Amino acid sequence: MYHNPVLLKQSVDDLVTNPDGIYVDCTFGGGGHSREILSRLSEKGKLFSFDQDLDALKNTIDDPRFTLVNQNFRFLENSLLMYGAPQVDGVLADLGVSSHQFDEADRGFSTRSNAPLDMRMNVMQNLDAKRVINEYGEEELADIFYHYGELREARKLAREIAHHRKTKTIETTEDLKKLFSYIPPHKVNKFYAQLFQAVRIEVNQELEVLKEMLVQAYNVLKPEGRLVVISYHSLEDRLVKRFLKNGMFEGEPTRDIYGNYQKAFELIKSKAIIPDDKEIEENSRARSAKMRTGIKL
Repeated sequence: MYHNPVLLKQSVDDLVTNPDGIYVDCTFGGGGHSREILSRLSEKGKLFSFDQDLDALKNTIDDPRFTLVNQNFRFLENSLLMYGAPQVDGVLADLGVSSHQFDEADRGFSTRSNAPLDMRMNVMQNLDAKRVINEYGEEELADIFYHYGELREARKLAREIAHHRKTKTIETTEDLKKLFSYIPPHKVNKFYAQLFQAVRIEVNQELEVLKEMLVQAYNVLKPEGRLVVISYHSLEDRLVKRFLKNGMFEGEPTRDIYGNYQKAFELIKSKAIIPDDKEIEENSRARSAKMRTGIKL
């Protein structure tokens, strides 16, 4: 399977309120969410789905209401303008790396396979994991491991990589993992997951791209349009939660003359929606998912 869509019914239930409306799926992947959205639309409805991964194009849907845009969702606003849809009724973003990308060993996303250090979601871009690991400065690597992987021993890890690459280029995922063979067995899975996550976020500029998408989603949504975001780690969820609360990522929001914070969205639920035990049992990658939905004010 290319990708098993997470929180499928819950996300599309929140998203589609007007069968005649225009909707966006920011992360097409295997098309699971897109197909469910189309099933809720009338003949007048439209769906624009985005995916920068060339492999995703193989899953395109033969439906006159559907348009697949081969772009990173950081180009959401301009792309919709180009297609004559400057305002939409809802935007969905499932931020998880697809099962297909993890399972394709040569992409280098998985900690389980030996593969070239790649991790690019867009295989046409120049920056890959090999360049990050072998060319970034020690301080820069430490910052990436600390901020994106939340690894406390970030400076030590960066120092070891910098020392090793003086004599031999780090080419593969196994080359990278061998540097840290001293990690205790009971901690090794979590450690490598955090390490690979940090490098992947840097390669794909995931947090910056997420910020750009959220701002543009607000811009393209009609009043009372809905933004639904499914995130998979705390770094993403914090950005989404903060933006849905007050339309900002940092700093203090402005207050009105009565001292009330100005809000960008009305939250459908104050707490994130998470998959139930049955879904997690059927799809282990759903375990860390959190869904938040906002209605544009």
